[in-house]
Amino acid sequence: MNDLDAYRAAARDWLRSQLPAFGREAQAGLSELDHLALGKRYQRAKFDAGYAGINWDPEFGGQGLSPLHKVIFEQEEMACGMPSGYYGVSLGISVPVVMKFAQDRAWAKERVLAALKGDEIWCQLFSEPSGGSDLAGARTKAEPDGNGWKLNGQKLWTTYAQFSDYGVILARNDPTVPKHKGLTFFWLDMHAPGVTVRPIKLAAGDNHVNEVFFDDVKLTDGQRLSPVGGGFGTAMATLMIERYSASDPAGFGPALDLFIDLARNSEVNGRPAIEDGRIRSAIARTYAMRSGLEAITTRAMRMMAAGMEPGPEGSLNKLVSVRSRQKLSELAIDLMGNVGLAWDVHASGKDDWVASWLAAPTGRIAGGADEMLLNTIAERILGLPQDHRPDKGVPFNQIPA
Repeated sequence: MNDLDAYRAAARDWLRSQLPAFGREAQAGLSELDHLALGKRYQRAKFDAGYAGINWDPEFGGQGLSPLHKVIFEQEEMACGMPSGYYGVSLGISVPVVMKFAQDRAWAKERVLAALKGDEIWCQLFSEPSGGSDLAGARTKAEPDGNGWKLNGQKLWTTYAQFSDYGVILARNDPTVPKHKGLTFFWLDMHAPGVTVRPIKLAAGDNHVNEVFFDDVKLTDGQRLSPVGGGFGTAMATLMIERYSASDPAGFGPALDLFIDLARNSEVNGRPAIEDGRIRSAIARTYAMRSGLEAITTRAMRMMAAGMEPGPEGSLNKLVSVRSRQKLSELAIDLMGNVGLAWDVHASGKDDWVASWLAAPTGRIAGGADEMLLNTIAERILGLPQDHRPDKGVPFNQIPA
């Protein structure tokens, strides 16, 4: 058994030992706040066991292991359904950029350690109502104010902003230059005067995304994480810092085995659905697709083990897996008939077909909409030319709103 195999086995054993306290059964029926409290306790348990900040520098409380060790742990953790989602943005995006770019290093170390222990949650304030997936289209304003800055505007679809203590934000400091140049990157206190968070209730009944308003929010210049006007480059670095994460060929929906069980216990035209050619074809296509995505993930892991960086092929995983999850969930609901109309608002999208189907459209937007992923595949894998950009080089304040 090599080092990575041994690490996987140890992680699996530890996770199984935590199932009674934090697994799916322990989460069943909890209120939102009780589930949050459970998630915080689980993050602290991970820290105490040495499974937090796996590939981070020990100077910041990490374990100093490779990105591959991190992916291996996340794969095992995902299979157990642990309540780790509250820290996905914190530890995957926001805290790493603070760790890399914060001006006050002692403060940064304090924040990183608090996040690793589960004491603090961070959010990422990027998307806006008018910008869609165009990060450089941000209209939230950061204006000079004495020795600091004044923030005004609105962000949208901010994950777990209602529970966050801090956030990182991209704001426009100069509208007279092309849109990619007049942006600056900051961190802010989510409890500061002028910050208002309003949860958005999604179709599946959850409200993990929010709209956030800023009314004359005061920032010191010490909260700046980029050069003035250089925020877009820092934002891109943010998205690249933690590029290694476990992927799920099921699109974070139910496993194919659950659909096969449903097909065995359902009927089509008076016969078991599993005997229907259309159902068998859907099972075969899904199996082949997910096996292909597993192969892409395996290839990426081997590249990491060899000290290489995976390429843009990972875009295929999210694009294809979530689309497939949506189609399979719809077919499962059809097989369930009238029972498929019964929906438990507390059900998990990993185990329940209705919850999975309702949440799938959100999955096709979060972390890069389908259209953005298709552009990535077209340009970086197929080598096709970029889309025409009529706003290229145009001062931002001359672009129609």
